[in-house]
Amino acid sequence: MRPGPKNLITDVAGLRVGNAEDHALRSGVTVVLCEEPAVAAVQVLGGAPGTRETDLLAPHNTVQTVDAVVLSGGSAFGLDAASGVQAGLRETGRGLAVGPYRVPIVPAAILFDLMNGGEKDWGRYPPYRELGHAALTAASTTFETGSAGAGTGALTATFKGGLGSASAVTEEGFTVGALVAVNALGSATVGDTRHFWAAPFEEGAEFGGLGLPAPFPENARLPRTKLSARPAGVENTTIAVIATDAILTKAEARRLAIAAHDGFARALWPAHTPMDGDLVFALSTGRSGRAPAPEDFIGLCAAAASAMARAIARGVHDARPMPGDLLPGWSAR
Repeated sequence: MRPGPKNLITDVAGLRVGNAEDHALRSGVTVVLCEEPAVAAVQVLGGAPGTRETDLLAPHNTVQTVDAVVLSGGSAFGLDAASGVQAGLRETGRGLAVGPYRVPIVPAAILFDLMNGGEKDWGRYPPYRELGHAALTAASTTFETGSAGAGTGALTATFKGGLGSASAVTEEGFTVGALVAVNALGSATVGDTRHFWAAPFEEGAEFGGLGLPAPFPENARLPRTKLSARPAGVENTTIAVIATDAILTKAEARRLAIAAHDGFARALWPAHTPMDGDLVFALSTGRSGRAPAPEDFIGLCAAAASAMARAIARGVHDARPMPGDLLPGWSAR
């Protein structure tokens, strides 16, 4: 496997990504726009998810494709971001045809960033609907990572979190891309060090090139969480999208989402806790024009796990230090 040319989820043909954020709010929205409706699925493994339109993604349900996927800060208030994206898509005539009407299909997931030091006194209505519309308008094949979009106010147990992305091209020529907003209860780094748990999967020095620590810290296996660092800290959840240009069914897309969760476990310790809403959406654009053979699908799943682990580390690595931060950025240590 090798990274795609941009090392972003948009190396998967048919996808664009847009961010919108409010740094005073310390929160934001990220939109993955499908240029054409894409087959979609979801897998939730965290114990505290916040979602919209995830039931329709089950393989046995009728709707097969989606127009966009939203990742947002703001806890349950952030689910309003999908309404802004839906409005923008409707303005351009996008959506599932239902008689004379078009209904844009926009699943969404949120992370909890309410207690990160940002100004949350927004009045009657939260700002996420407008942030969602702005993120859709900004959608492009290139986008900012780190303290941007849904990763703007993200935190982990040890460092600032952020928005990360990575891609991989399999031996069979399929492209896989990952996008993730890292706001985990646990840590992306080993013990008290700056070394990333995802180091075995790093391509070049994409998140610092430090490798794993040697000797391995004696306390590294002890779970490092926000609860142990700050007893009041419950601002958690890592939400992500895994995508491919391979032609997949909804059932295969769900299996890809399950595999991408292995990347969570490789990059975060601990992951999938009862206080995280850890979730992965899967998208298949089918732009390669090919469906993977059964043996090739195994490699596709491995690429999904690897790309997700790398994207998580890159999200923490790319976060920018800002005044008023509750935790240091990785680059500041």
